[in-house]
Amino acid sequence: MALVTVTDVQVLNNPAPFTSPFEFEVTFECVGNLNSDIEWKIIYVGSAKSEECDQTLDSVLVGPVPLGLNKFVFQADAPDPSKIPASELIGVTVVLLTCSYRDQEFVRVGYYVNNDYVDPELRENPPATVDISLLGRNILASKPRVTRFPIRWDDYEEANSDMAMQLQEQQAQREEMAQGIQQMSAELDLRMGQ
Repeated sequence: MALVTVTDVQVLNNPAPFTSPFEFEVTFECVGNLNSDIEWKIIYVGSAKSEECDQTLDSVLVGPVPLGLNKFVFQADAPDPSKIPASELIGVTVVLLTCSYRDQEFVRVGYYVNNDYVDPELRENPPATVDISLLGRNILASKPRVTRFPIRWDDYEEANSDMAMQLQEQQAQREEMAQGIQQMSAELDLRMGQ
């Protein structure tokens, strides 16, 4: 049984310029005493083709966690565009909100993100070099993809034997999300007549 359950995530500051911070209002419930802090991360997927382009925008330890409902606003700076392939600055990608306990990820909330020029004329005739200052970011907040992973809450030694299985599950989910990005990108291209 999970001792911490995410009950709600509100995406704030959306839509926004590409360079604006990400903001999430996270509500979670703790139903048992935890011996350690929980760690939250915001991860921006810079490329569906390579994890090397992923950027951890921020991480924060929360604890001690009181029993009951808890709420906080988690804010992180925008990704560094120099670490994103130029060909993937515009289009669909993913931002992840994850939570771990004792280095074991137990929940991941993924959102599709569409980055594009705000000006319709620039969308039709984009400049040869992407101008980050003119890009907008729109998070598909209404359709988060929530994945929960079973962990050992306070049985840390035994948890290490389960880490390989958890990593395999996470890799499978990443591959599935990459396929979703490619599919959504193709659908957006069709809608825009490209």
